[in-house]
Amino acid sequence: MDLPDLAATRAHATATAAHLPTGALLILTGPLGAGKTTYVAALAAALGSGADVTSPTYTLVHEYPTPQGPLVHVDAYRLDPALDLDAALDLGDALDRARAVVVEWGLALLDHHPEAWHLELSRVGEERRAIWHRPEGGPA
Repeated sequence: MDLPDLAATRAHATATAAHLPTGALLILTGPLGAGKTTYVAALAAALGSGADVTSPTYTLVHEYPTPQGPLVHVDAYRLDPALDLDAALDLGDALDRARAVVVEWGLALLDHHPEAWHLELSRVGEERRAIWHRPEGGPA
């Protein structure tokens, strides 16, 4: 799906939020500048959070309150993919208590979490694109 502007990104994230089950793991992949953090900001807003969403690149994890529980936002970019990311991020605990857990750069988690939602974001010039890989076809 093409995401030509911020409004389209917000609409896509809103559709995702409507279908994302409580406790879901959403993996966002794509190159630098593809809009992963922008997508998380739109998703947080769609879930009812008024928080200022920023990249957790250096802190690894940010949490944003929503009426249904926290949205946990993880950036695994600086983590060695050979690490046990589940343990390093205490992912089990996060999934148990969160409305959803969104992991940027979390491709290594897909082997251990076949139930995870996987959204690939890309950018060609100013145009962004979203492609669902899991679950089948994605929600939007």
